[in-house]
Amino acid sequence: MSIEEPISKNAPRVKMPIADALRSIQRPKFMGITFDDAMHYFFRGNATVSILVLFLIILFLFKEGGEFFGQNTQNLEIYRKAGLEYVDIVRSRVDDHRSLERFLGDIRIQEFKNQNENAEALAAFDASVERFSAAIDGYQGFVSEYADIAKELKEKYKVGLDLEVAKKNFQKEGKFEESSKIEIPVVDFEAETKVYRDSLTQFKALNETYQAEVQSIVDSFPPMPTAELQPRLDKFRDLVKIQRDNVAKLEGDLLLWDWKKPVGWSESFTSFVFGRNWLTASFWQDWYGIVPLFVGSLMIAVTAILIAVPFAIGAAIYVNQVASAREQNIIKPYIEFVSAVPSVVWGFFGIAVVGQLIRTFSEQGVVSWVPFFPISERLNIATASCLLAIMAIPTIFSLAEDAIQNVPKAYTESSLALGATKFQTIWIIMIPSALSGIVSAIILGLGRVIGETMVVLLCSGGRIKIPDFSSGLGALFQPVHTMTGIIAQEMGEVVNGSIHYRALFMVGIVLFFISLALNYAAQQVVKRYKISIG
Repeated sequence: MSIEEPISKNAPRVKMPIADALRSIQRPKFMGITFDDAMHYFFRGNATVSILVLFLIILFLFKEGGEFFGQNTQNLEIYRKAGLEYVDIVRSRVDDHRSLERFLGDIRIQEFKNQNENAEALAAFDASVERFSAAIDGYQGFVSEYADIAKELKEKYKVGLDLEVAKKNFQKEGKFEESSKIEIPVVDFEAETKVYRDSLTQFKALNETYQAEVQSIVDSFPPMPTAELQPRLDKFRDLVKIQRDNVAKLEGDLLLWDWKKPVGWSESFTSFVFGRNWLTASFWQDWYGIVPLFVGSLMIAVTAILIAVPFAIGAAIYVNQVASAREQNIIKPYIEFVSAVPSVVWGFFGIAVVGQLIRTFSEQGVVSWVPFFPISERLNIATASCLLAIMAIPTIFSLAEDAIQNVPKAYTESSLALGATKFQTIWIIMIPSALSGIVSAIILGLGRVIGETMVVLLCSGGRIKIPDFSSGLGALFQPVHTMTGIIAQEMGEVVNGSIHYRALFMVGIVLFFISLALNYAAQQVVKRYKISIG
């Protein structure tokens, strides 16, 4: 395509390409810069600033969190050198025994109901349970005695570390006189920990007494009045046998325990990545294990997406393919309006309405056949998931509806022309053609759910514990805590630069990598699907 531009009145006309003609147009300049150049620099500058800000955020995140592993290594060194680790090995025996007590307690509750709350029918069983409960008293005395020794040694060691830091600070400031006045107590761990090595004989004697007593109790357990509960009592006997077989390993761990064994960086890393406890401000030992927080976040996010996807995708298909123009004008704005509601409002709605509604429903007689009903906690995984599902629906709906809208009309027209029904066209043509956009919508909805803070903080229950998966679907009605929730709850209370402060930044880094993984997964899914239909 070209235009004719006269050079002079009598000169012949010269054909000039339209692109060259547009470039030849004189544009106004200010200080030698045209408007187009200014807009180019403006948008490029915005992109540069965005990248720079993102880089600084990532740099700050890794700078603050990266020091965690060094501090956690020192935290674990104190735990080992003071003998807390030794005492916890013995304490594990007490914890195992208490778990067996709870197992017996569950059997008794069921039998008590079967006997129409007649306590006299369970007198012999209760006597055996009481004997079993008292069998651990010797271990508890052992733990209590050596726990006091370990705590005292820990405090002595920590005082020395604090004084050492104070001395170095004085030296950095040039206050050598004040530095020289600080005397750092020397802790002789070889002598201090000798008491633990000498306790092995006492521990072995306790083991023998405990084993004999427990075996006597188990052999004398009366049969259950209700035959259907007898298998559970037999399972209890099997669990006791397993615990008895673990005694040799326990003694071996005590024999191998050595306060001089170094704590490596890998041990600090694994205690965070695979740690099952998040315990702070403890008089005994602080633990920073992300597993219970990660499991809580994952369960809530997956459950919320499973609830949201059918409603969001179904609504997108209906609005785009089935609904009339009037229905579209009603449904679409109302769904998108949900995203305008503040998350704190949804949180209060979850506490006051959804949580109470779920618990009330679980108490109804019509659902009494469900094994884990009624539930005791109204704030749990299910409550938070329902609220997050509602919040994720607008995101998934809008993106999925746009993906369906972008499918060429020729696809549907060709399908209908070949005799396919409306439903067949939607199921066989529309959904596969828009699948890449639908998958992207679901993944972005998942990212929306994982990054949510206020709702999970208010509605998830706030219990930092891995759910009991032995209860099956009942695990969905147990309270948990999440990664975003723990950051929001604890960041304002921690000391700047402390190990707790660094641990929260490490949780933020994990969330950062999860976001990267989700985006990468979305790109790979879209790429593979495009290749498969190309």
